[in-house]
Amino acid sequence: MTAPEYDHKEIEAKWRKRWEEESSYAAVEDASIPKKYVLVMFPYPSGPAHMGHVANYCLGDVVARFSMRRGFNVLHPMGYDSFGLPAENAAISSGVHPAEWTRENIALIREDLKKLGYAYDWTRELSTCEPPYYKWTQWLFLKMFERGLAYKADAATNWCSSCGTVLANEQVLSDGSCERCGTFVDIRWLNQWFFRITDYAERLLEDVDLLEEWPERVLTMQRNWIGKSDGAEVVFTLESSGEKIEIYTTRPDTLYGVTFFLLAPEHPLVDRLARGTAIEAEVEAFRKRLAGRSEFERTAMEAEKDGVFLGDHVFNPVNGERVPVYTANFVLKEYGTGAVMAVPAHDQRDFEFAGKYGLPVRVVIQPPGETLAAGDMEEAYEGPGVMVDSGDFDGTDSEQGKAAVIELLESRGWGRGAVNYRLRDWLVSRQRYWGAPIPIIYCERCGTVPVPESDLPVILPEDLSLAEGGKSPLPLSESFYKAACPTCGGDARRETDTMDTFVDSSWYYFRYVSPLDDSAPFDRSAVEYWMPVDQYIGGIEHAILHLLYSRFFTKVLRDLGLIDFEEPFSNLLCQGMITKDGAKMSKSKGNVVTPGDYIERLGADTLRLYVLFMGPPELNKDWSDQGVEGAHRFLGRVWRLVHERYLPQSNGNTEEAGEKASRHRAMRSLTHRTIAMVTRDVERFAFNTAISFIMELVNEIYHYTSEGPPAREVLEEAVSSVLSLLAPFAPFISEELWTAVGGDGSVHRQPWPSYDEELARPEEVTLVVQVNGKVRDRLTVPADSSDEELRGLALECENARRFIGGSEIRKVIVVPGKLVNIVV
Repeated sequence: MTAPEYDHKEIEAKWRKRWEEESSYAAVEDASIPKKYVLVMFPYPSGPAHMGHVANYCLGDVVARFSMRRGFNVLHPMGYDSFGLPAENAAISSGVHPAEWTRENIALIREDLKKLGYAYDWTRELSTCEPPYYKWTQWLFLKMFERGLAYKADAATNWCSSCGTVLANEQVLSDGSCERCGTFVDIRWLNQWFFRITDYAERLLEDVDLLEEWPERVLTMQRNWIGKSDGAEVVFTLESSGEKIEIYTTRPDTLYGVTFFLLAPEHPLVDRLARGTAIEAEVEAFRKRLAGRSEFERTAMEAEKDGVFLGDHVFNPVNGERVPVYTANFVLKEYGTGAVMAVPAHDQRDFEFAGKYGLPVRVVIQPPGETLAAGDMEEAYEGPGVMVDSGDFDGTDSEQGKAAVIELLESRGWGRGAVNYRLRDWLVSRQRYWGAPIPIIYCERCGTVPVPESDLPVILPEDLSLAEGGKSPLPLSESFYKAACPTCGGDARRETDTMDTFVDSSWYYFRYVSPLDDSAPFDRSAVEYWMPVDQYIGGIEHAILHLLYSRFFTKVLRDLGLIDFEEPFSNLLCQGMITKDGAKMSKSKGNVVTPGDYIERLGADTLRLYVLFMGPPELNKDWSDQGVEGAHRFLGRVWRLVHERYLPQSNGNTEEAGEKASRHRAMRSLTHRTIAMVTRDVERFAFNTAISFIMELVNEIYHYTSEGPPAREVLEEAVSSVLSLLAPFAPFISEELWTAVGGDGSVHRQPWPSYDEELARPEEVTLVVQVNGKVRDRLTVPADSSDEELRGLALECENARRFIGGSEIRKVIVVPGKLVNIVV
């Protein structure tokens, strides 16, 4: 019997329509059923879906479909992180309004996601740029403001005077110019809105230990970003004005080794010391050299040290020494106070800086059993030892000396012991248009006034166009910024900054549980049922900011009494990247692979199967057109297996005796073993090996039906198991063939197949026989054969004997269940 054509277009369109009409994946709270909330980080709608989307969302879909069939009530939603700068850039380059560009792209990506057959509850779809969503983003801002967690302060920013806006580091080119217009970027201090995330630093750090099902790499990154350290705050005095400058150090034991003093380029004192002096131009040129450099680039050990003497000095409190003040590229305003004492003998960056600018080096810690001389040092000694040249502390162990020096500082009023965090408060305001307006009004009489909750949302007007150079039109629009003070009713001005898009994405997973609720950001009973998210999936690039901000929001919501848990995501999977020819896909390289053509030509099931088969999800994987063609050929084999091997023989014989009966048992054994292996691998996200086991089962069914008449029950069990196991990976063809073989209902609503442990244990295994590590034969033997029996059987293999010839056998290595290697 010849199989009908495998028409993936017709099959996929048919089942998409059916699933949508039947609301097959709509989620409803049911306290009698255990829940599983499966979520993949939502996309930024910059265009149609790309292969990164396909790979990520296939992972979540397999988990969701598998969980449904394991008896869980699954919430699997989708939405769009739809505010942000790319929409503004598109408006500048094409003249399309950001709102129009964004919604057009949402329509494109939605169409692609639906074509791929993901089991989403589309009734919960949300978009962060729509008023029903950002109303509650604004509400959460107000709650932060009420608790003193939202505040305004001056902050150093990358400022493009031509565009009239703040730029992210990524928008500043390597030569310090704006990527939009080419103007050189300045460091400008602006009054900005912050969230006081540092108030939660200790909780965020301590609760990392609760995240037992997160990758250790991510936990390490979070701990390092929070960056807790114990040390001392020390007060130095500026010579020119007597001003007190506080620094933080983890090495108070090295205070006597300070030979110069450093300020971050963004520190406000740099401007004051340089303004109107001969070094002003030099400082400006120095800052331009740094514009757009990331913290990593500036602080990397191999980075060249760069700085400018600022024409002033400070006095060291412990010994009264006068040391010069510099600004340096590797000092960050975000760490400590943005001012640093420099001890070149015991800090490598300081050592390199001192070498470049001819500054003195003084050894104040001698390592155990050694004597360092400053003039002979080729690198800083940063370890512990004995304090020297340190006044009354000479001879003190440096670890004990830390506490002793802190005691001295506190007794003299020169400083105190302190805990410091690398984590800085979160700057959330942006001088841009396409974002959620900050719900604040400024009144000359009443000051800073929050917008009343009853007036939310503060609507972002979509009838405005970007001003010249891409500037935000909000400060220029009287209809937007003119407002009445909510307190006194007088004339007032609305805040024209918008919120960082990370704010939108820091709570969206709560909104999914009740996306249509207009009375609250989320329904508390729905949150109690669905939250926290059981399985979260996303890229490692979000390991710090997005995940940290989401954890912060969750803790704030707990403190507000709105939830009763501390962490938003119980389990985390970070997937790798899909590359092309070994490089990251990008439009500029011309190596972007889009799914549309493959869906059209080969089908969504083929694409899904291939991206899941490429390799372990956490690793980067390189795209191969040959690989995707191979996935399509496999699905063709499954199609023909059902139509040419199963359906014509489904009324075949039921039993055979003797040796032939063992053939049927071997087939059943492999079926049950495959169910066991696929179940295990899906549970641990080893989707590539799970698919491999299904492929092996398909191959064996072909062999089984070729060797003689199959037993009806055996063949039915094997074929139905293939379709059942394949369904989460290739949902369309599995549903079609399940119907063809007369399966009950939808394959996606069937319980996950179970297996008999006794049957899953093989009676026979096939071993590879190697000679000097090269495969020379294969051997099928009883599964319980001893190592000695395997050695003997391997040595009798005809091919093996031919390659051994007259050589001396040195040893025979047995790897049970795998191979026998004869070493000659």
